[in-house]
Amino acid sequence: MKTAIYPGSFDPITLGHLNVIKRASRCFDKLIVCVMVNAEKVGSGLFTPDERVELIRRVVEKLPNVEVDQSTVLVADYARQKRACTLVKGLRAVSDYEKELQMALINRKMNPRLETLFLPSGSKYTYVSSSMVKEMAMYGADLSDFIPREIIEDVTEKMKSRRKE
Repeated sequence: MKTAIYPGSFDPITLGHLNVIKRASRCFDKLIVCVMVNAEKVGSGLFTPDERVELIRRVVEKLPNVEVDQSTVLVADYARQKRACTLVKGLRAVSDYEKELQMALINRKMNPRLETLFLPSGSKYTYVSSSMVKEMAMYGADLSDFIPREIIEDVTEKMKSRRKE
């Protein structure tokens, strides 16, 4: 069985992420979408890791070979634990490639059996990011073109509660 991992912070999951998930799920027997702790984003999250897992599960529930998990270990070690052969990384722009290539090389050094598959974002999602979604949500913008409909209310409510704090 070929297992792949799609790691990320997914705070929140976007339609761009979902596009990559659907495409990658057709390439592997099992795809694990894993909420990872990003050292650069600690403390700045809109949702907790547990909340992100729940939101993603709702969004991918109709994809039978997709699982959702979370991890605080290095992704190369997590992949070894899950016996995954591939990491899936979505690329929105050339600027993403340089950072992702560096991470792919480090992950391969740490886990020589681990490959990285770069999937370019669908053209209509190249500008969509979780950071952009959070910014739009802060101002009460319509999020329907940017995040899955199943979680729009969650993002809107979370941002409202943040504004009250």
